[in-house]
Amino acid sequence: MENIISNLTTFWHNTGFANCNINYLIMIVVGILFIYVAIKKNWEPMLLVPIGFGILIGNIPLCVGLEVGIYEEGSVFNILYQGVQKGFYPPLIFLGIGAMTDFSALISNPKLFLVGAAAQFGIFGAYMLALALGFAPNEAGSVGIIGGADGPTAIFLTSKLAPELLGAIAVSAYSYMALVPVIQPPVMRLLTTKKERLIRMKRPRQVSQREKIIFPVVGFLLTAFIVPAGLPLLGMLFLGNLLKECGVTKRLANTASTSLIDIVTILIGVTVGASTQADQFLQWKSVKIFFLGALSFIIATFAGVLFVKFLNLFLKPENKINPLIGNAGVSAVPHAARVSNKLGREYDPDNYLLMHAMGPNVAGVIGSAVAAGMLLGFLG
Repeated sequence: MENIISNLTTFWHNTGFANCNINYLIMIVVGILFIYVAIKKNWEPMLLVPIGFGILIGNIPLCVGLEVGIYEEGSVFNILYQGVQKGFYPPLIFLGIGAMTDFSALISNPKLFLVGAAAQFGIFGAYMLALALGFAPNEAGSVGIIGGADGPTAIFLTSKLAPELLGAIAVSAYSYMALVPVIQPPVMRLLTTKKERLIRMKRPRQVSQREKIIFPVVGFLLTAFIVPAGLPLLGMLFLGNLLKECGVTKRLANTASTSLIDIVTILIGVTVGASTQADQFLQWKSVKIFFLGALSFIIATFAGVLFVKFLNLFLKPENKINPLIGNAGVSAVPHAARVSNKLGREYDPDNYLLMHAMGPNVAGVIGSAVAAGMLLGFLG
């Protein structure tokens, strides 16, 4: 009888009920909220469903020594989490992004690259704010990269500079990527006039196959020589695009843009979510990071829209750019471009801005990787 009671007592101490506290319950509610908005609001479900469920996984209260938690060395989840900690999931994501991205809008109108570059000011603006709030320089760099609206880049840089902040920064980055349709439109309306919103841009010129093949090669060499620290992201991004455009590696391009990126997205989402274990995640630093993440998106949108308005001062009337595509300089592809198009059609139903907005949008992907390389270069 004593053995039975002893075994039951041991069993009870190993249950989540016995080890639970209010912090775990708070994080479980957060995980359910992520799943809810992903399904109900259709906000980035491919990201938020795995992250939300990962939060649930990471916040089942565990008895120390079971070797199943994400922070217990040798556990299954800890092994899967190595892809985040060591930074090899993000380059694989970039390979898939490159394989599904059409750079034609950017090639046909190179001025749009400047718009994408201007939006990266959100990264450096948030970096300076983070320093002002007391973050160490390496931590501030990791927080600032949230403004690039690029989850994989945020994970890659943070794994190198401030791995202790990885959970908070990754969840913040992906959360605000999902909130692009909510955060950006009020800023875009505030900064533009009705006349500017009605600007119709010239149809992009037809880009040749040769140009599409040359672009990833030249683009890689140029950016990699400028910021060698961004090599893993830039190399895989442009390789993926070359696989897509060269015409002789369709199977590889299809694999990279479908099966591979889907598998890695599931793994990165679940493990990032699971890393938000309550005792590691619920700190004042996490609150500051979420606050700065929102500000970085707002700064990036301000910078992109205002730069287009500035650029228009020097352009002929027929070449002017609709400032509503300035928001698309962040690296949330293609969601930021869709916001540009949707807002433009609210004021002129026949003004389709999607193709034009894809120019700064894909430039933002390159720009965020370059910015990450710069930060890694002088902070790493």
